[in-house]
Amino acid sequence: MADIKYYDVILKPVVTEKSMSIMADRKYTFLVNPEANKSQVKEAVEKMFDEVKVKSVNIMNIQGKNKRQSMAQRYGKTSKTKKAIVTLTEDSKDIEIFEGL
Repeated sequence: MADIKYYDVILKPVVTEKSMSIMADRKYTFLVNPEANKSQVKEAVEKMFDEVKVKSVNIMNIQGKNKRQSMAQRYGKTSKTKKAIVTLTEDSKDIEIFEGL
C-alpha cells in the first residue's frame, strides 16, 4: 500500500440532495482516495477541519459505469471511485465547507 498523506485522502465533498439531507444527522459525504482506509479518512478529517471529532466512518466502493464511446459500438468504463460518509460526535463543531449550502 502506498504511503498516503492526510491531505491526499479527501478529494472533494459530495454535494447531492441525499448527502444534504443526512447532514442534519451530522453525517458528511466525501470522495476519497481509492487506496485510503477508514482510519486514514478519520485522521484526515480531524486534521483538515478544526475542532472536529469523528465518531465513525463508512466507506463504499463505487464501480465504474459502462459508457458507449461512439457509433462504432465501442464500450469503455468510467473510473472506480470510493465514497466515505463521516459521522461526527455530538460535541464536535460542524464542518465549515457545508455551512452555506
